[in-house]
Amino acid sequence: MFESLPAHFRTYGLPADVRTLLLLQKSITKGLIRTLGDVYNVLKAIVVKEKTLLGPYTKAFYDYFLEIEIKEGERLNDAIIRSKTFKKWKDNFDGDSPVLDEDALVNKFLDEIHLTTYDIKEVINGRELWDKDNPYQQDNSAENNGETTERNLDKMADYSDLSLEQILERMETIKQNQKTSHSGGNHWIGTGGISPYGHGGAAKGGVRVGGTGGGKMARAVLNNKNYYPVDVNKLVNDNNIDAALASLKGVIEESAHDEIDIHNTIKLGIKRGGLFIPEIKKVNQEKLQVILLIDNGGYSMLSYVKVVRELFKKMKTRFAHDLETYYFHNTIYGEVYSDSNRTQPVKIKTLLNKDSNYSVFIIGDATMGTYEINQQSINTYESLKKKFKKLAWINPEPIKYWPHTMSLQFLKQLINMYPMTPKGIEDAVREMNIKRT
Repeated sequence: MFESLPAHFRTYGLPADVRTLLLLQKSITKGLIRTLGDVYNVLKAIVVKEKTLLGPYTKAFYDYFLEIEIKEGERLNDAIIRSKTFKKWKDNFDGDSPVLDEDALVNKFLDEIHLTTYDIKEVINGRELWDKDNPYQQDNSAENNGETTERNLDKMADYSDLSLEQILERMETIKQNQKTSHSGGNHWIGTGGISPYGHGGAAKGGVRVGGTGGGKMARAVLNNKNYYPVDVNKLVNDNNIDAALASLKGVIEESAHDEIDIHNTIKLGIKRGGLFIPEIKKVNQEKLQVILLIDNGGYSMLSYVKVVRELFKKMKTRFAHDLETYYFHNTIYGEVYSDSNRTQPVKIKTLLNKDSNYSVFIIGDATMGTYEINQQSINTYESLKKKFKKLAWINPEPIKYWPHTMSLQFLKQLINMYPMTPKGIEDAVREMNIKRT
């Protein structure tokens, strides 16, 4: 945990090394750290030995934990306002006033980020709340009317004694009965309360659903790549698109690893007078290179265009510098198109001249007339398969309809085909990673 922290802090001129990690881990083990605010205070005590280091420490902390870069001479508020972290938090913020100016919102944001165990005046036994709660309670929308109440983060409920499976099972029951948005309280999936499911509240060991956490206490997060409380076998939609994106992210994570930088370890160790601390460097085995070939035309693809565009629009921001997107209509012959209107042709030979390490995704329903499965298109698919070992066809057509389409059956034998579900995409990426290694 936090293995890259010392190296990151040293770039800000801070005296951080392996002992910093050991002390941080010991503080966690002793129960001194429950929130991100606790992490800030503990690390400050470890690292900041003189006042002149407080500024660099603040910059390093915000950059490392919140991806907020504070430029030279810039106000903290201004750095926060332009950050993606704050913009995402603001999108999910349910405050008690809809007309708060940005500085007031920043203060709210900072209150949540720097919430510490000392701010929490009362720790409530989550098990007792759990036992008293009625999971079948009906949502009386008249009581709430979608209104929000002020966040009350001076109390925290500790659900650590409950298993994740118990929480997920009851959350599903709550979800079936919930009709409106809720803020505060300990029952509904909402914001700013001590319920074991929601965001912006104070529930240790709960499940964060969307938004930002009140104090980083949740044991699982809805959009964490290791945890999807969604149906991963359903076609990609608004509810499970984050799970699909996380599966696609596997293309990145399998292509890099950390190793000890022996040269710098020895060099810096000598400078420290014989204190040799392993210096870690990230080694990219190969660049992330992705080609998308998207069928964006034809009647049969109309119903899937929206979700395909949304998924790969998000993917494009995730893979901003490593993704090439091309379009085709029904099937691929001797060319594809670099624009969605299909007016700028690109010869297949151009793609075949690219690095063979590209991961290639073909997106389409593979539904076409038999005349379109001709020697030219077959040669094209076989050439792509021969050139790019990491090739997968992602099909948005529900898998139950696959046996009824002759062209699909043929192409499925030629190219590995997967349903456009989070699970299907995960399987495709896993197969690509096997071929990569």
